[in-house]
Amino acid sequence: MIAVKAFIFDLDGVIVDTARHHFAAWQALANELAIPFTTEDNDRLKGVSRVDSLEYILRKGNLVLDSGTKLQLMAKKNAAYLEMAESTGPTDVLIGVVPLLNELALRGVKIGLGSSSKNARMILRKLDLIDRFSTIVDGNNITLSKPDPEVFIKASNAMGVDPHECLVIEDAQSGVDAALTGGFHVIGVGSGLENAHMRFESLEGVDVDRIMDGLNSKH
Repeated sequence: MIAVKAFIFDLDGVIVDTARHHFAAWQALANELAIPFTTEDNDRLKGVSRVDSLEYILRKGNLVLDSGTKLQLMAKKNAAYLEMAESTGPTDVLIGVVPLLNELALRGVKIGLGSSSKNARMILRKLDLIDRFSTIVDGNNITLSKPDPEVFIKASNAMGVDPHECLVIEDAQSGVDAALTGGFHVIGVGSGLENAHMRFESLEGVDVDRIMDGLNSKH
């Protein structure tokens, strides 16, 4: 019987969908550099840090830049993203998230956030959810982006819970891989992600009993 003492949520694509803002901001930057940037490229950057995302785009364009220019480009992209994300509010929380957070709180299950985004706290404040998380580990706290498990390991350590007693909820392959590498149980949200322990198209109607029944049926 699996005992889960903590849930660790990814942010983008699990709690809120800001992928369209990231796509528009990265595409605008890529266009300036005369580098094609498609929705498929954007999908590959799910869960990936800002610096690694920029490096991906530069590699695609066979472009080599100095570190100062890279910093300027990342700042420009982030400013564009923040401008688009300014209108984010509580109504943007994805369906099923708030009921699941409410149930976890009632059951005394610890709730953490593990995101590569450096804007995670700002977005959570706009969603009016920041107080729901006892631990927040984001792009400001890590040196290695997913699929390295650093972000989840730091979150589980902060909550005082072993990885095998934590459940990660992710929408990106890099995040699922990070969780598995770190020894966590992981739920995939969205298409693909077949190597996750369980997968749902969304969190709508997903409750703790449904999750635990599914996990225990696989062990």
